[in-house]
Amino acid sequence: MAGIAVLCEVQGGQVAKGSLGVLEEAARLGQAIGEPVTAVVTGSGLDDVALAALGGHGAATVVAADDPRLGAGLAQPVVDACAAAQEAGQSRYWLAGASIMTADAMAGLAARLGAGIVIDAVELHADGSDLVTRRSGLGDSVLAHCGFTTPVGVVVTRANSFAPTEGASGSAPVERIQPSFRSWSEGVELVGHEDAEDSGPDIGAADVLVAGGRGLGDAGGFAVIEDCAAAFGGAVAATRAVVDAGWYPYSAQVGQTGKTVSPKLYIACGISGAIQHKVGMQGSGTIVAINKDKNAPIFDYADLGVVGDLHDIVPKLTELIRARG
Repeated sequence: MAGIAVLCEVQGGQVAKGSLGVLEEAARLGQAIGEPVTAVVTGSGLDDVALAALGGHGAATVVAADDPRLGAGLAQPVVDACAAAQEAGQSRYWLAGASIMTADAMAGLAARLGAGIVIDAVELHADGSDLVTRRSGLGDSVLAHCGFTTPVGVVVTRANSFAPTEGASGSAPVERIQPSFRSWSEGVELVGHEDAEDSGPDIGAADVLVAGGRGLGDAGGFAVIEDCAAAFGGAVAATRAVVDAGWYPYSAQVGQTGKTVSPKLYIACGISGAIQHKVGMQGSGTIVAINKDKNAPIFDYADLGVVGDLHDIVPKLTELIRARG
């Protein structure tokens, strides 16, 4: 067996950013262990040009399974498609960024193949010619190093752990396959889909996040955070403590029990920086911390720290950003 296959999820007609990030990480890892990378895309009405463009994100080959049964977002038909791709290509490893669908599909694929599986991996490394993962444990206070003893290894990475490169260019050959579907894969029908109400941009996709914590004082403190995020053209994020207190919606929560994000810029306002929050945003490109407590743990991993009252500093930052146009 040889090669690394990456399941690339299609959302809203496009390959998800999280999948692109994992694909690029797989390409880096493939170079280190000497394995080619195949992007496996499942869906309905897939476009060859868009598929070929995955070569710009590291795919040597793109395998596409295009069928109406794969367009509903159900995991079991995707398992059938991945199993067909595995039969054709005999990949040594399968990777996917975590989502509701991909986590379910990769678990099903591991069971189908009799493969070992690592869930919630946050790092991928080469150990000679083998892939080794690191996943968090004990409330994200330790990292466990996990490898495989089975011929095939399946890895589901933590959502948004790897950010894709913008403006990537390149092309890869596209091969289309037609999987055969098991009877139970066609026994479920998706009759509806409802998105949770969200008043702002998706924090998982925003390039700039301005986050608020207990240091805001109360729910009204988010007004300065929202103004600052709007000036940057970004989104508002929050810690678990403030969403539990009802100050802001749960859809904005970053951390171990919320979302994992990797924006280009993360501005933490009034956030102490507990480990549970750190694991959700430590992949950010640049981290700026604003806190009046100079001993706050967040300063230990921030790229830039500002000691002072956020209620004075954040409005001034907003004015400066708006002045720059």
